[in-house]
Amino acid sequence: MPLQLPTWYWHPRTQLLLSWLLTGGTAILCCVLLFVRLPGMSLAGVGPNWPLIWVVAWSVKRSIWQGALAGLVLGLIQDGLSSPDPTHVFSLVVVGVLTARLQKQKYIQEDFISVALIVFGMAVVAETVVALQFCLHHLLPSQPDWISEGLLPPRSPTPPAPNPELQQSYYALGEIWTHHQRVALSSAILSSLWAPVVYYPLNRLWERDLAAQSDT
Repeated sequence: MPLQLPTWYWHPRTQLLLSWLLTGGTAILCCVLLFVRLPGMSLAGVGPNWPLIWVVAWSVKRSIWQGALAGLVLGLIQDGLSSPDPTHVFSLVVVGVLTARLQKQKYIQEDFISVALIVFGMAVVAETVVALQFCLHHLLPSQPDWISEGLLPPRSPTPPAPNPELQQSYYALGEIWTHHQRVALSSAILSSLWAPVVYYPLNRLWERDLAAQSDT
C-alpha cells in the first residue's frame, strides 16, 4: 500500500517551509563536511571546498546581491566552525558575486560541465583571496602563528644570511604562495569533480519551488 501523506504536507506554505529548511540544512551540512575526510575525497591533504560549491550552485540563477549574501552567511558559518583569521567571508562573497555576474552576462550555461568549470575557477579565486590575507597579515607587526595552528606547513630551516630578518620575510611570503598553488589546484580539482553532487539536487529543489510559485 503506497504511503499516504497528510493533506497539509502538500500545502504551498508547507512546501516552501520545507524547501527553506532543506536549503539551510544543506548549507550547514556543506560547512560541516569540510572536516570530514573520507577515502578518495582528498588530494595532497586537501579536500573539496563544499561551502564554495554550495555558493556557486545558489548564485548561478540569482542576482549579485543574493550571491553576495549567500557567501557572507556561509563564510560566517565557516569562520565559526574553524578559524576566523584569515576569514572565509571575503573569498565566498567574491565567489557569489562573480558567479552571479557570469550568469547575468550569459557567459555560462546551466549544465554540469559549466558548473564544474565555474567551481574550478572560483576555487582558485577563493584560495587566492585567502593567500592574499596571509600575505597581508604577514606584513603586519603582530603576525598570527598560523604554522602552529596548522593553517600553513612548517618552515624549512634556512642557512644564515647577512640580513636574516629580510630573508625570513621574503622566504615566508614565497612559502605562502608555494603553499597556495598546491592548495588551490587540489581544491579546484576536487571541488569541480564533486560539484554535480551538490548542484543537481539543489537545482531540482529550487526549480520545483520556482515552478510552484509561478503556478500560484
